[in-house]
Amino acid sequence: MRHRIFIPAATALLFALAACTQDELADDNRLPEGEYPVVIRATGLSVEATPLAAHSTRAAVDGDWQGVTSVALKMGDAVKEYTVTASTDFKSATLSRENAPYYWTSRDPITVSAWWPFNNADITQMPAVKVAEDQSKLADFQNSDFISAENRKVEFNNPTLEFTHRTARVTIELKPGTGFTSVAGATVSLVSLSADNGNPTAIKTYNASGNTYEALTAPQTVAAGKPFFRVELGSGTFYFRPQNNVVLEAGNRYKYTVKVNATGLTLEGCTIGDWADGGGESGAAEDLGYIYDSNTKTYTVYNANGLMNVAELVNGGKTDINITLTADIDLTGKGWTPIGTDYDNAYTGTFDGGGHTITGLTVTTNDEYAGLFGYLGNFGKFGTVKNVVMDGIQITCNHRLGYAGGVAGYSRGTIENCSVSGSVSGTVSVGGVVGAQRDGSITGCSSSATVKGTLNVGGVAGQTIFGATLTACYATGNVIIEIDRTQNISGGGLVGFNDGISLLACYATGNVTSTGSSTGYVHIGGFLGDNYITVTACYWKNNHEQGIGYNRISSTKATKVDGTSVTWKNAVDAMNTALQNAGSEWRYELKGALPTLRKQ
Repeated sequence: MRHRIFIPAATALLFALAACTQDELADDNRLPEGEYPVVIRATGLSVEATPLAAHSTRAAVDGDWQGVTSVALKMGDAVKEYTVTASTDFKSATLSRENAPYYWTSRDPITVSAWWPFNNADITQMPAVKVAEDQSKLADFQNSDFISAENRKVEFNNPTLEFTHRTARVTIELKPGTGFTSVAGATVSLVSLSADNGNPTAIKTYNASGNTYEALTAPQTVAAGKPFFRVELGSGTFYFRPQNNVVLEAGNRYKYTVKVNATGLTLEGCTIGDWADGGGESGAAEDLGYIYDSNTKTYTVYNANGLMNVAELVNGGKTDINITLTADIDLTGKGWTPIGTDYDNAYTGTFDGGGHTITGLTVTTNDEYAGLFGYLGNFGKFGTVKNVVMDGIQITCNHRLGYAGGVAGYSRGTIENCSVSGSVSGTVSVGGVVGAQRDGSITGCSSSATVKGTLNVGGVAGQTIFGATLTACYATGNVIIEIDRTQNISGGGLVGFNDGISLLACYATGNVTSTGSSTGYVHIGGFLGDNYITVTACYWKNNHEQGIGYNRISSTKATKVDGTSVTWKNAVDAMNTALQNAGSEWRYELKGALPTLRKQ
């Protein structure tokens, strides 16, 4: 409804005053008492050239004075209600009072404050900004606006008062991304908001037009890394977490353009400026999916985009950064480039999964190294990967000399407390956890993945060489060897080719099968294919009668669990004794059919 109040006399007086000359006034600044009422021209509030929609009774949010009928006007200690008469285009207004107005007592400037809305029960106090929790209806959105002009000088010959908004305005424009053809019907809410003055901590936005959503908030700061807005679309719920603090200032408009993907939100742009058209700063708050601590060089990752972004950072040269997961990561549908692409770009920092699960990692590549990590550690710089669960991975390395593993294709570093499920396929060296381990260590790891390769193939590792150690690890997935007809072949339930310095307290139960024949040697065993070191307290049970295909150390062996003379209870006792004697914190426990690991 439009409220248009016409006060011809007051309006005429406003222009008459402006035309007065000093000759018509007293010789000094004093004016006759009660003859010159205070009539003020109100400006400001511009938002945009076209209003959002039809106006309600409070439409200052739309950038004009249509619908505003009165304001509280303060001079000195007195506060009076002044009538608002909008101009023809509603972009300015006249503030006047017919009965008992304020009067000019001199030509000197006066200091006034004004605000809207005001509390009829106590007009003397400017109300605190308190917006609606549900602004999805136009009226509730508009009625959440607060405007004011505080302690402004008003000139006698040009009595003008500029109003500003006391709220911040947030605009979110959605675009369909990967996995969506449309974003129609989305529900968008602001979250993680301050409850000061009784304000809501979450606000449901108004669908202003098309795929654009808006809300008004009290001025505040939303901390970096906290969810700032939530998008609900279809069966998915997605959050935007800014990498920097978002400072919502009164009178400013914050516009975010985001793509909604099946795996999360991608920020295309951010504009920060006042409510008037034009201007502003770009790109102030992009959600990269991580928070960076410069003191520890640690990237704290909380979504799939964050993990992909830090992988890009490593592969771009920041090979020594530390990475910590604070949430489960779903990489389903994402094209993954392994972290650390080769020796010269090997990852040398510490990756701590925090016990979280990475789901759906898929790699199909012609590159030499494939896994969550391509190349881990190099000479003198040993990277670490720990405390991560790899679930439902699908890794295929088609390079003729390819190294493939669930955690790493090639490792010179430390791998601890990692587990893998899914499938791993490659050529030269293929393992459920690591393709090849040169030096470094693998401890407390397990794999149920199906592993397939041509030369060195094992349930946990394709090969362990030089200073590598393997402690408290087990494999329950099947191993398939597609024999290269011209190469020497090593395949085993745990390790294909074992030539490190220590193999302690490990077991394997997955079946080991092969296809084809070779003119070279073919060494396949239920536990190890080739062995060149001492094996301590290790066990196996699968389709093979021979635990080690070729054993260079005749005094060592792996023991088969036959269920009668040797049971899994026997195996657990022996493995735990060996671990204790070695000073390891890892122990086996038998709560089901097969032993599992825990760290003391």
